[in-house]
Amino acid sequence: MIQPQPNDGFEWTQAPWGPVLRCHPLLEVADHFFTAATLQLRDDPREWEAVAREIGVEPERLLLIRQVHGAAVAVARRDHQGSWTRPEADVVITDDSHAAPAVRVADCAPILIADRRNGAVAAAHAGWRGTVRRAAVAAVQAMQETFGSRPDDLVAAVGPCLGVCCGEVGPEVAAAFREAGHPADALARWFTSGRGDRFQLDLPLVNRDQLESAGVPSSQIHVAGLCTRSFPDVFHSHRAARERAGRMVGIIRRRLP
Repeated sequence: MIQPQPNDGFEWTQAPWGPVLRCHPLLEVADHFFTAATLQLRDDPREWEAVAREIGVEPERLLLIRQVHGAAVAVARRDHQGSWTRPEADVVITDDSHAAPAVRVADCAPILIADRRNGAVAAAHAGWRGTVRRAAVAAVQAMQETFGSRPDDLVAAVGPCLGVCCGEVGPEVAAAFREAGHPADALARWFTSGRGDRFQLDLPLVNRDQLESAGVPSSQIHVAGLCTRSFPDVFHSHRAARERAGRMVGIIRRRLP
């Protein structure tokens, strides 16, 4: 199968189970990858064991969360003792090089962030609801408050997600952004008119803009530019397969000191 080509900075690489995407500027700071449809990542523990081996941690050190389409942040400090119990959150951050934050997606935006100065890392799950609540901004702010990260030291990668081409939403979605206080000039960039009263939401652009608004330099924000709905044989897409859709993972690990 021919893989669709991502934007500059992203490249398909090979994992034992098949192709994964990595972002070169982020790879210079932290190991990470975004899976495609070659894994289902539902109930088969062998798939999660393979993911853990590829990122270089024990399976119990995969920092998975119970995602609820919000912007709550879970923190795993390197001096944490005991097992990880999946908290209800949509962002997870850590400074532990023996743990790997991860988010599961099937059209929502997976966002991976690393601090090139202190090594802290984050993974965020941002569908339209989480993006309304500024999940990407919450990740940056939590890294600042918890680990002393400076936004201009952060490198971020936004993986494959629903693109503006397939991001049709109803007027209630535009209203939710407006009611959440997002500025009118930003809304004009993020939403374009669609059929009837529908809009096309540019989810990758919104998250890029939000990362930049949180202080991450534009040159350090990288977007894969691949729409999950447009390539249903390559990516899992809830829009394409509904309840039959599997899940992809965006996962990141701090470099060993």
